[in-house]
Order: sequence, then C-alpha cells, then structure tokens
Amino acid sequence: MTRREFLKTIGLGTAALGVSRQLSAQGKRRPNILLIVADDLGYAGIGCQGCTDIPTPNIDSLATNGVRLTNGYVSCPVCAPTRAGLMTGRYQQRFGLEFNPGPEATAASDYGLPLSEATLAERLKRLGYATGMVGKWHLGYRPEFSPPKRGFDEFFGFLGGSHPYLPGKGGGPILRGLEPVEEKEYLTDAFAREAVAFIEKHRREPFFLYLAFNAVHAPMEASEKYLERFKAIKDERRRIHAAMLAAMDDAVGQVLATLRKHRLEEDTLVFFISDNGGPTGVNTSRNDPLRGFKGQVLEGGVRVPFIVQWKGVLPAGKVDDRPVIALDILPTALAAAGGSSVPEGKLDGVNLLPYLRGENPNPPHAALFWRFGEQWAIRQGAWKLVQDRQAPRPQLYNLEEDVGESRDLFEKEPKRVRELTERWQAWNAELVAPRWGRGAQQKRQERGEGARQRRRVAG
Repeated sequence: MTRREFLKTIGLGTAALGVSRQLSAQGKRRPNILLIVADDLGYAGIGCQGCTDIPTPNIDSLATNGVRLTNGYVSCPVCAPTRAGLMTGRYQQRFGLEFNPGPEATAASDYGLPLSEATLAERLKRLGYATGMVGKWHLGYRPEFSPPKRGFDEFFGFLGGSHPYLPGKGGGPILRGLEPVEEKEYLTDAFAREAVAFIEKHRREPFFLYLAFNAVHAPMEASEKYLERFKAIKDERRRIHAAMLAAMDDAVGQVLATLRKHRLEEDTLVFFISDNGGPTGVNTSRNDPLRGFKGQVLEGGVRVPFIVQWKGVLPAGKVDDRPVIALDILPTALAAAGGSSVPEGKLDGVNLLPYLRGENPNPPHAALFWRFGEQWAIRQGAWKLVQDRQAPRPQLYNLEEDVGESRDLFEKEPKRVRELTERWQAWNAELVAPRWGRGAQQKRQERGEGARQRRRVAG
C-alpha cells in the first residue's frame, strides 16, 4: 500500500489504527509530526501573509510547499489557554483553563493542564512515537504538570510564559528534562540547536517534535548579528522585532534543512501557527487587515498565520479560505499517525486531511466559538457575532464582506443575532467555570494595549 492510499483510507474514516499496524508489518514508516508555534506573531507578521519589511523565507517556504489557511484561528487570544486547546484538541474552557496564570502561579500552585486531559504527546507516544518538546510550555509549574510528565520523552525549554533571550538576563530556569542548565546562546538559537539535535537523534523512527518558540513575545531582545541585518529600519522597537523574527525564521530554516538532509520532508507533517494575534503596541507586530489585537476576541486577537505542509501528500501552494482552528491539529496529527479515529474523550477539533487534500469541499466546522471572561464570539459561515470588552453590546459582522469588522449589522439582522446568540449559549452551557481569574498583570497589559491603539488612531 502506498502512502497516498493509506491517507485516502484515513480520510474516508476507516479504521486507521488497523491500517497503521498493517503498514508497520509491511515496513512502511508512519509520518513524523512537527508542530511549530510562534509567540505573539501577528496575522500579517510574515511574508506570505503580507509583511514587506521583514523577510521570512523559511516560514514562507512552508506555504509555498503546503497549504496556507487564511481563516486559521486559535481558541483564545492569549498564550496558555491556546496551548491547552492545542495540546488536547478540546476547547480549554471545558476543563477550566480559560486564562493565563497570574503572578501567584508558582511551582507550589495547582495551576496547570489538568492531569485528566490527554495531550497530543501522550497519544502519539502510545502509538510508538519518540516525543520531544523544545521551547515555551506555559501549562504548569509543578513536576506533574511539566512536559516530561505529560508525554514528552525529551524536553528543553522553560515552564513559564516568557523568558529573556540574552544569556545572563535572569528569568526562570532553562530546563533539560526537569534539571536546570546554563544556556549561553541567544535563546532562539538554542531552541534551533536542540530541535535539530532531536531530529538527528530520532531520524530513523517516527517522531513528534513540538517546537514552541517564545519569539516574538516580550522582552524585546535581539542579538547584534540580527540587529545589524535591519539597520535600515529606523523605529527601534520595529528593528528589534525584525531581528527577533529573523532569528526565528532562520531557526525554522535549520529545522527544515535537517529534514531535507535526511530525506524526511515527504515523511513529515509540519504545522506552523502563532498562539494568538499580535500585541501590536508592545512588539510592533501587525494584524492587518484585521481589527483588534492580543487579548481580544476580535479577529486581530484570534486569527493567526496557519500553514500545513506535507510534501507529496498535500498540494503545494494551495490557499484555503475555510475556517479552521488550532484544535484541529491534534486529530489531524493522530489521523496521519494512524491513531484511532475516535480518541477517548470528546474532541472539538476535526481531522483536516480530507479537506486539505480536496476530498471534502465542505467547511470543516459548522461553527467556531470563543469565551474569554466577559468577551465571547461565535463564527458561523461568513457571520461573526462578537462581544468585545470595550463594546456595550454584541456586534455582528459579515467577514466575507468586512474582514476588518468595521460595519456592525446588529440592528439590521435581528434574526441572525438571535440564532447565533442561542447557538453560542448552548455551547457555553457545556463549559465549566474558570479555575482561576484573569491575573492583574494581564488586565494591565490589556488596558495598556488598548490605550496604545487609541493613541495610534487619534494620531
């Protein structure tokens, strides 16, 4: 059986696990899974998404050789909740991880991804995959919540939400496994080094690598070699942002080059996303043409770059406008790996392979949902009903005609408003209360970002 026949079988919903065992008996290799996550990268942050002043050739190559999803979403407009949804394939509000942890979250606290939730790493490990994580975790500080206890055979990175990039700047410990290590390289370069080493080590067996950069999240720190590359950018913060992004793009290039070196490109399913929209006033990221930013359920907070590459399997250079969400990555990866088509626990994500291959012309989702404190939203087809924290009532937009969410149709479409409200309320009734509140630091950041945006518009 060829790889294409195998994938067609999965896409048609047959017993993928049995097929996988058959392939193993025939000596066929199951695909590697490479999940690359950028941090605080705006929708227009890379070349293939419209960025013109910062070249990102390596990330762009994923779109050239794969599928770029222009309506790709995350399940939350901030870091940790998105990662919880990403790792589980479930809306994170189902298990109470609705907000980032506040400053009170320490190694002594019970903050973390609930142990009752199976991670993508745990599921793939059960299928015989070598599993590794490099980068930012942000899903718990106690040992039982850490990557080595959540399905990852190997871990190099940090547990919190941010970390200095330059050595000697402090911050929490960099860990190898559960042990602190001294890191002397620029952190993005170190993550590239470790990702390459993991691939080299496991190149002869199916592997899952979760490469979670902290770039381009604050603090704004860049190495001199990259700052020198962008001397022409006069705005200092934008220049630092460019240097940080270029370092990440080069890191992605090193990882992709390692796959090519070992002829693994056609045996590797690659995902690239950002964890939320850009905090434009903080790191000069750009979300054009979208309205809003990190911390909001407007498009600029939850629509992100979203690219999937699998050479020889998925079409190259395809642009797909159907709405998808990061929750889809887990079931898609499991299907590619030959996992059960109905994993234990209810999944909200769907297997995207038949959609990306053009076998299913329908939208993958009937609707997408968000809840982030007092903010909420639902997207159904072209229509989005959104309650932003700065608005006195929900607003209704037709995103196919108004991607910038500038023309509120709430008063003109009362029937549609009622329908979408009722559908969101039915979804919301399935959720649980947040296990902790939105931290004071996060609230200050959101207020500051909003003030910066208002000053920019006024100026």
